[in-house]
Amino acid sequence: MITIADRVKSLPAYVFSEFQRKKAELEKEGVDVIDLGIGAPDLPTPDFVYERLVLEAKNPDNHRYSPYSGCSEFKEAVAEFYKKQYAVDLDPDTEVLALIGSKEGIVNLFQAVLNPGDAVFVPDPGYPVYQKGVLLAGGESILLPLNEEKGYIPEFGRISKRNKQRAKLLMLNYPSNPLGATVELNTFREAATFSKNNKILLASDAAYNLITFDGYKAPSVLQVPDAKDYAVEFGSLSKSFNMTGWRIGYVVGNKHVIQALATLKSNIDSSQFLAVQKAAATALRSDLSAVKEHNAIYQERMEKLYTALNELGISTEKTRGTIFLWAKVPTGFTANSFANKLLEEAGVIVTPGTAFGPSGEGYIRIALTVSKERLDEVVRRLRKLRLKEESR
Repeated sequence: MITIADRVKSLPAYVFSEFQRKKAELEKEGVDVIDLGIGAPDLPTPDFVYERLVLEAKNPDNHRYSPYSGCSEFKEAVAEFYKKQYAVDLDPDTEVLALIGSKEGIVNLFQAVLNPGDAVFVPDPGYPVYQKGVLLAGGESILLPLNEEKGYIPEFGRISKRNKQRAKLLMLNYPSNPLGATVELNTFREAATFSKNNKILLASDAAYNLITFDGYKAPSVLQVPDAKDYAVEFGSLSKSFNMTGWRIGYVVGNKHVIQALATLKSNIDSSQFLAVQKAAATALRSDLSAVKEHNAIYQERMEKLYTALNELGISTEKTRGTIFLWAKVPTGFTANSFANKLLEEAGVIVTPGTAFGPSGEGYIRIALTVSKERLDEVVRRLRKLRLKEESR
């Protein structure tokens, strides 16, 4: 009889794949499902990016293996981006590593730095991949509760001495998925001090660093003085340039961690297709005007839905970044029961907050990834549910 590894059997189905299964079933029944669940941008990849891809795909030289750490053009573009965006200097050869999307890189980071039984601080609510990646590496997650009253910032002063001694890594994510929370550089300074004092690696997931509104500019953890001594940061072109399916990202920072991750990856994969890397370099070296145009669209959607949801009795706050709204469910509902109600009675998919950790109870995450016209239809459907009357 064929057996499956215990570490895989212990994994639940990835929450977003389960929603896509339910969506497919409903669509077979003729339901017009509006999917606000998965964070998949609906806007197009900028023309100049895929034009570079087409050009490079026609070059036979690009159909060979990439250097394991990524091609020089891409790594140099990442370094130039950090210099221009954050005034941070990076050595492309030792402090930058190409990834097949930042999700892959984060999971492999845990494999590269954790020994069985090592603990990791992960945000709660937080991106589900953090806990799953720690589990697959044989580690243990220590949840860092994030709450609205504290601005969704970790309370480092409340962490026990025992957990400080057990932990090997601290994972942070701002602008935050799922919360839409943003921070100033001072939060990273506090995290860096905590990491340095407790000899803990600090890993920042900056997948939404360029999706910001109202003049807000997301900081980088590497802007903290000497941060490269104990920190790495993950970046992705998936959201900022609408390149989710291209699977291209990077990690920057501490050269020893970069080398460990590069060694692991060289035994697992052969980096990304060279044409994709070169197109991504073109994106990073651009003036970011395409990103700003798309941000204006996301902001318009966010403000439209923010106003409508609060009128309907679904409390939420405006965000300065990401493609998400984090909303409280009406009185009388749990996160799951409300998400199920929206799916079954309105044909609208949202993600229950508990998919991101126990502190997500009482909330749903809403992705701003459909047109204004479809959002208008969402609002029409929600009005028919008379949620204010039900919650009385």
